[in-house]
Amino acid sequence: MFLLIISLIVVAPLIELYVIVQVGQNIGLLPTIALLIAVSAVGTTLIKREGIKVYREFVAAIQRGEEPAEQLVHGVCLLAAGVLMLAPGFMSDVVAILLLVPPTRVLIAKLVLRKSTTKVTVIRATHTGPIVEVTGEIGGSNNIIDVEPHEGESKQ
Repeated sequence: MFLLIISLIVVAPLIELYVIVQVGQNIGLLPTIALLIAVSAVGTTLIKREGIKVYREFVAAIQRGEEPAEQLVHGVCLLAAGVLMLAPGFMSDVVAILLLVPPTRVLIAKLVLRKSTTKVTVIRATHTGPIVEVTGEIGGSNNIIDVEPHEGESKQ
């Protein structure tokens, strides 16, 4: 993890600088600067449009009583795209544009949400103290577990 952070902080800006210099040598200084500004302007507009769309989906999910987990992942992707769009460079702009495309965000959301499962914790109150059991997984957000207290043991 430490190497990943160091590479993002040190190596990524060096690659960005190299790509900017290469583009500048091929098309010239002013067109390169104009292209960087144009890509940032268009990207900012797209991020705003997609952000409003995701916000509306978030509010609609809450009003329906659903858990807005997928919309939250989309929002984080758009936030990352916005940060990358602000950073000067073509490589960060490419990654930001990939994060703006809805199919990419859906794929990321599926990967993230697949990893997040909720365990069921059952706490039974007994005369000797609570007994805690962790069992199974909650499959969906609409599962309701109804528990009725029983005095003593039931005879069957």
